[in-house]
Amino acid sequence: MRLGLGLYRHMLNDAHYRYARQCGATDIIVHLCDYGVKTDPDSGRVDQPVGDRNRGWGVADHPGLWTLDELLAIRRDLERHALRFHGVENFDPAQWHDILLAGPKRDEQLEQACRQIEIFADAGLEVFGYNFSLGGVTGRAHLRTRGDAGAVGLDGADTPDLTEPIPKGMIWNMIYDPDAPPGVEPTITHEELWNRLAVFLRAVLPTAERRGLRLAAHPDDPPLPMVRQQPRLVHRHALYQKLIDIDPSPANALEFCVGTLAEMADDDLYGCVERYARQGRIGYVHLRNVRGQVPHYCETFIDDGDVDIARVLAILRDCGYTGVIIPDHAPQMTCAAPWHAGTAYAMGYLKAQLDRFNKATP
Repeated sequence: MRLGLGLYRHMLNDAHYRYARQCGATDIIVHLCDYGVKTDPDSGRVDQPVGDRNRGWGVADHPGLWTLDELLAIRRDLERHALRFHGVENFDPAQWHDILLAGPKRDEQLEQACRQIEIFADAGLEVFGYNFSLGGVTGRAHLRTRGDAGAVGLDGADTPDLTEPIPKGMIWNMIYDPDAPPGVEPTITHEELWNRLAVFLRAVLPTAERRGLRLAAHPDDPPLPMVRQQPRLVHRHALYQKLIDIDPSPANALEFCVGTLAEMADDDLYGCVERYARQGRIGYVHLRNVRGQVPHYCETFIDDGDVDIARVLAILRDCGYTGVIIPDHAPQMTCAAPWHAGTAYAMGYLKAQLDRFNKATP
């Protein structure tokens, strides 16, 4: 198993590549979508976005392709720091809003998605993580965890950010059309959302399989059955199997977010890890800790929640998983660089655990 790190678009620079390598990372997952301003460069702070029912995470402003030249430049920069460019996480909503909404540009956007997958493969990427969601990540609250560190979580399921409908021109908690007419997106059924996912997967998986790129689906965060009057897909453990069963292609994989799965008021987390690891369906792992379950939970330090991290890693190893594990969010520590310190704490903990498990014989 390899230690990776996810970097946001504004972190794609030598300073953050040096930081990642200093923390022991070997692989990088890149977010090319710009989620809006989340950092003050002089403060060293990077806040996890919590969502806003009117503005979301900002404006989706990249409707076109990310080019091969752009991706190869990132790869070259990473390789100078002895880092692998393992994958990209998330489309820009401007690139696939009508795939999510079954809108008039769906066929055009599906063709573009296939071309984007080809470009990812040409750049040497191994995985593309995606979250097929209308409401996106929204409704999270700023909370506090050990030592009064800043964290995020869910503080009830009845806040306006979770219950008010999605306005026209917004999807995936980002604005894709600032000039959209007034009104809201009509509520659809769970069946219709699953049908839209199936259309997407059946259109893009042949290209991904042919080019050797795995598509990895993220579960819903927060894992509620409805958010903003729209249904969710993977809000229970067993629904990951429903997604896998849509298409048997080996390219149909999972962005396995242990923290989100732990938040689900569902069956055994460790049985869930074993179930999907044994199928060889895990594209890469998001690993964080959490205390509580929906509708009340808080993300915690990696060593301080309800999840037995060592047990998760042991199951992954015993099931033959050899891929990338990245810390997924970290509490903000009280210092001059809150994000860097919190993430470094998680990276150090995970590196020590991975070194132990990688050396041990199952």
